[in-house]
Amino acid sequence: MRALRHPNYRLFFGGQLISVIGTFLTNTAMGWLASTLTSDPHKKALFISLVLFASQIPLFVIGPIGGVWVDRLNRRKLLVATQSLSMLQSFALAALSLSHHINMYWAVGLALVQGLINAIDIPGRQAFVIEMVEDRQDLGNAIALNSTMVHGARLIGPAAAGLLIHWVGMGYCFLFDGFSYLAVIAALLAMNIKPIPPRPRKPVLHELYEGLRYVAGFPPARELLLLMALFSLSGVPAVMVLMPLFGLHFGGAHRGDLVYGFLSAASGFGALLGAIRLAMRRTVLGLGRVIAMSSILYALAIAAFATSQWLPLSLLIMPFAGWGMITNFAAANTILQTIVDDDKRGRVMSFLAMSFMGMTPFGVLLVGGLASHLSPGNPFVGAERTMLIMSGVCLLASIRYWMNLARIRKYVRPIYVSRGILPQIATGLQIAGAPAPTET
Repeated sequence: MRALRHPNYRLFFGGQLISVIGTFLTNTAMGWLASTLTSDPHKKALFISLVLFASQIPLFVIGPIGGVWVDRLNRRKLLVATQSLSMLQSFALAALSLSHHINMYWAVGLALVQGLINAIDIPGRQAFVIEMVEDRQDLGNAIALNSTMVHGARLIGPAAAGLLIHWVGMGYCFLFDGFSYLAVIAALLAMNIKPIPPRPRKPVLHELYEGLRYVAGFPPARELLLLMALFSLSGVPAVMVLMPLFGLHFGGAHRGDLVYGFLSAASGFGALLGAIRLAMRRTVLGLGRVIAMSSILYALAIAAFATSQWLPLSLLIMPFAGWGMITNFAAANTILQTIVDDDKRGRVMSFLAMSFMGMTPFGVLLVGGLASHLSPGNPFVGAERTMLIMSGVCLLASIRYWMNLARIRKYVRPIYVSRGILPQIATGLQIAGAPAPTET
């Protein structure tokens, strides 16, 4: 918990804890909402895909430009603005849902609005961590604690959403989410952040190209972003799109919403444990190997989930999937935050968001279309086959990353030494004039 000794991070952590619970209420409710907007069982996966596509395509289209603005502007003021707009979007969803005026057009339109906000908000929040936690030794712990908080909320949010949807309707999920943004806005306003001297500005497209060239020419960043992109295109959307169908399969029309909520919560429980395990680490050493192992775990877990025909077994499998995915993403985030240049941090974080979330809209359309095509009169069969295919893509991506791990280490380890993250090694090298060791 050492990152909590920084007052600004404590404020952020507390505000986000409340807000992110609301976010997972809305995310779960949106998936269920999309599945209820059609009575045709063969179109449910497609409708879910359309809403998810609208919510995440802006991260792919304008996310990198959002990263340029994150590097240019006051990040705290920027986040106050994006969080306020997100609050209004949630209240609009709540009003339409509670008044029974919600339809597919409104659902897709408001999902698109939230995606536009997230294209700036997500890289902004990632880059803002370095301003709240001034000691780089605590940066990895702060990122892991943030993941712990997010996935603690992920454990609570979907289960609570399932209960709320079942008993009072999905509109109250959106309403609570709207009010939850007040906590993080208040935390941001209460912070005392040291001003960062403005840097010389260049044309937006020039800075965008500069960030892209930096990422493409730096093998550790390039390989991590490629791995995230492949998972975002296959394994992540498979779970997002198909989970409501597995809920309907196991719970039927009357209890499918509850089962869906608890399957999502089971994944969140594993993610929470994975994030806690990362927070307990005292060093970034070895995170490259952790990413490779957690990637393989995720691929095998969703393959096992796809073939399970027994709900208790499926509930036992999902924590392993949650563990694998959050460990993969949080560890990659930690490495990138540690090794990138400060003046390019916002742009690199925008490319991370584009890789992890910006590729998802293409993945959800792929998964939704494939599940419908592979369904011979039974939507669950199509969902099962599609998830198995996507698990195979994740496994191949994981093996490729593992094979390139030794080359990544050669670039990362000297940076750790030069920045004092491994001071005892740096001192020894200065004395001996030896190259940095390659094991991580």
